[in-house]
Amino acid sequence: MESTGLRVFSGGIWEERYGYARAVVAGERVIVSGCTATVDGEVRHVGDAYQQSLTAIDIALEAVLMGGLTCEDVVMVRYYVVEQRHFDLVGRAIGEVFGKVRPACTGVRVAGLVDPRMLVEIEIEALRA
Repeated sequence: MESTGLRVFSGGIWEERYGYARAVVAGERVIVSGCTATVDGEVRHVGDAYQQSLTAIDIALEAVLMGGLTCEDVVMVRYYVVEQRHFDLVGRAIGEVFGKVRPACTGVRVAGLVDPRMLVEIEIEALRA
């Protein structure tokens, strides 16, 4: 990832194609765009919502770190799943990573994501306490 001060870029294909940053630093906040399990242009862990969640969280947390904050500063997690049966799998991954932090969290079921192999997308917001 690369930081230009107020913007963090991962070099992902969707950032360039759709004109957005992986994260934006706004004062004491780091706001991370939706992250999926896409690494080097390829969707990882096809068919496995739990592993896709862990990968997406890792990508999001790397952006938080590049923005100058840590996992302990995360105050909000939003996640979007394609299938109802994936809520518990994604929730388990979120609990494993953020169980001691206890950020606010919202889960939403959606009709689909940009690539049909993607099962989950995760957004994170962090705030310097």
